[in-house]
Amino acid sequence: QVQLVESGGGLVQPGGSLRLSCVASGFTFSDYWMYWLRQAPGKGLEWVSKINTGGGTYYYGDSVKGRFIISRDNGKNTVYLQMNSLKPEDTALYYCVPGDGASYVKRRDYWGQGTQVTVSS
Repeated sequence: QVQLVESGGGLVQPGGSLRLSCVASGFTFSDYWMYWLRQAPGKGLEWVSKINTGGGTYYYGDSVKGRFIISRDNGKNTVYLQMNSLKPEDTALYYCVPGDGASYVKRRDYWGQGTQVTVSS
C-alpha cells in the first residue's frame, strides 16, 4: 500500500533552517509529481511547493518563495524540503503528497503522518 514517511521537523529559532525528508513506497515514485503541504493550528491546508517527476521543474507558494527549496532523489524514493530563514508563521504540520502537475491526491489515507515544524524563540 501507499506509504509516505515524513521526518526532519523540530523546534527551531526564527531565522534558522530545517531539512524535511519524505520517503515513499507502495507506488512508482518517479511517475508522480510530489507536493509539500502544511497545516497550521486552527488554519486550513496550505500548498507549499511541488516538483515534477524528473526534479527539474518546481513551484513555490508565495509565502515561502525565496526561502524554501524542494528537491527529489528518485533513486531513493525521497523528496526533500530545505527550509531557510524560518519564521514563526512557518509553524505547521508538514505533509508530502503525490499528485500530478495540476493537483495532489486528496485521499488522506494516501498521506503520511506529517512532521511538525515549530519556529519559536
